[in-house]
Amino acid sequence: FTQIDRDKFTIHPGIMGPLTVFEITPDGKGGTKIRERNEDLESVLSEYVGEKVTLIPCGGGDRIAAEREQWNDGSNTLCVRPGTVVVYQRNNVTNDILYKSGINVLEMPSAELSRGRGGPRCMSMPAWREAI
Repeated sequence: FTQIDRDKFTIHPGIMGPLTVFEITPDGKGGTKIRERNEDLESVLSEYVGEKVTLIPCGGGDRIAAEREQWNDGSNTLCVRPGTVVVYQRNNVTNDILYKSGINVLEMPSAELSRGRGGPRCMSMPAWREAI
């Protein structure tokens, strides 16, 4: 899944159910504290974001479209600023859902890129950026 706005995330429907999440935080004494959570992703994310979040499923919730488009990294978007994402053009269903959800969708051709596996987010490494 990918955070694409302050309160919006793309998600593959296959991880919508209850999850086991391990929260790791400093314990204030130089060590770590581990908390196991067995909840849905929406609840966990809402707590950390500080408000209710929206999960936008790859393929718009259609199981066949989700599987086909996730193969082409439909949930692996590159968020370049809150509410603006770079996506592969070939994921028509997911891109349309993102657009209808108020996201600024920047599509890039991807016939050969998506064959190599790894979406726009995988191809970025923001190790250093100049101030804009």
